[in-house]
Amino acid sequence: MWMLTLEGLVIGGLLGLTGAGGGILAVPALMASQGWTVAQAAPVGLLAVTLSALVGTFEGLFKKIVRYRAALWIALISIPSARYGVHLGGIISPVWLTLAFSLVMLVVAYRIFFKKVNDHIGVLCKVNQTTGRLIWNMKTALSLGSIGLVAGLLTGLLGVGGGFVIVPALSKVTDLDMRSIVATSLMIIFLIGGVSISAHILDGFQYPISVTLTFVLACMAGMLIGRSLMPLVKNSQIQKVFAITVISVAFYLISTVLIT
Repeated sequence: MWMLTLEGLVIGGLLGLTGAGGGILAVPALMASQGWTVAQAAPVGLLAVTLSALVGTFEGLFKKIVRYRAALWIALISIPSARYGVHLGGIISPVWLTLAFSLVMLVVAYRIFFKKVNDHIGVLCKVNQTTGRLIWNMKTALSLGSIGLVAGLLTGLLGVGGGFVIVPALSKVTDLDMRSIVATSLMIIFLIGGVSISAHILDGFQYPISVTLTFVLACMAGMLIGRSLMPLVKNSQIQKVFAITVISVAFYLISTVLIT
């Protein structure tokens, strides 16, 4: 169980620090340590990441850095596009989808390293400097809605997306600071994950109690550690951690294609 605990701490820590890295890393970690298939690992990983994101959401709401209206709007818009993504996933070759998504992730990482994502020049969704909240208008609603469409579509197509799409997209279209972006991303992950968990339960998935409890608690502890470290780390360093995580996942996805 020590390996399972270590995996949970690392995944939760990355999720808390970057607002991403949880779901796609949790599945291969559980497959490696438990000898599970994707079908066995995915629901457990999703549960751990979703509950960890809930912890981060509460912490962000307490500090008033979560833009909850944006999170609710993005999550709502992502639901129908996720369903359409599932439909497309049955038509388009998963190999080409995975390679295309990996390429997108590498481009995102490149832009983060060279600071081309969060230059805040000509952003579409501006923050009220007095309240710290987004200024809502048609441009804001459409911009954030488009993030929901893309995130939902990728989630449906590949079973991934989440923070890897949301964090860089929010950095590009808004002038929110990184801490607010990460906290908002965690709330979106929780909302989308909650819907998916409900579907797994309704489908009759039986969670292995011992492994699930250990992994969930470790992820939640890692989340608290990651969130506590965040104020001590510079925004540029957080983004580099995020970029390294994205690159690692991209190469993992590519390797799964090449191996199969």
